Amino acid sequence: MSLPVKCFQVDDLQVRTYNSEPEMSEDAAKIAGEYIVQCLQQRDKIALLLATGKSQLKFLDNLISFGGIDWSSIIIFHLDEYLGISPENPASFRYYLTENVEKRVWPQQFEYIKGNALEPISECERYSNLLKNQPIDLCLLGVGENGHLAFNDPDVANFDDPALVKIVKLDETNRQQQVKTGHFPNLESVPQYAFTVTIPMICTAKKIMCLAPETRKAKIVKEVLYGDISSQCPASILRRQPQASLFLDLNSAREISLESSNT
Repeated sequence: MSLPVKCFQVDDLQVRTYNSEPEMSEDAAKIAGEYIVQCLQQRDKIALLLATGKSQLKFLDNLISFGGIDWSSIIIFHLDEYLGISPENPASFRYYLTENVEKRVWPQQFEYIKGNALEPISECERYSNLLKNQPIDLCLLGVGENGHLAFNDPDVANFDDPALVKIVKLDETNRQQQVKTGHFPNLESVPQYAFTVTIPMICTAKKIMCLAPETRKAKIVKEVLYGDISSQCPASILRRQPQASLFLDLNSAREISLESSNT
């Protein structure tokens, strides 16, 4: 059984730290799985809002293996997608989620953002309407190296955004991260614009679980937890969300003092 080595709270945000990323992913999946089963015992249909990226892969494997989840009663949405990319492109988030989730669990519905929509503004409206009509029971997040949630980079994040879904220009730190994680061969090949679910929409979720393992996330984790709550570090908004939990491993927690954290 994988258990955290330290649990503490910063403002309203619960933080759980584990010895390793596999242990973090295993326990996070157990928590998510038990919550999903509990929700399905109360309602005929629930909705998940999923992230993509390397930080989610082990977690998704563990969640799918959890057992006892009636995926036919679940609607799935996702957080973001590159503008102009086709679902057949291995770098697209639709491709990632189709291969890593949909083909493995066959949910009731998987509502994708259509990155290659011919009318992107209309696509924002279409997806916003879907989200308006389906409350999110569980939102899964990662944190970007610039503190972004979904594609809400510091220059475009808005804690009071009136939109639910919008088109944004990606900053260079974000685009370079996509290269470093192997999604694109070079910076020039990374799309400059993307669709994203906004910060206020994310915060409507009844439960939020944010996974941020690896040494490359250590600097931003410290900023998220102990810097100003500001759109210049979008993930800092989680400190105002009592329904949110941040999951770390010892590598991503290396710049914070676990000894002095509140238990």
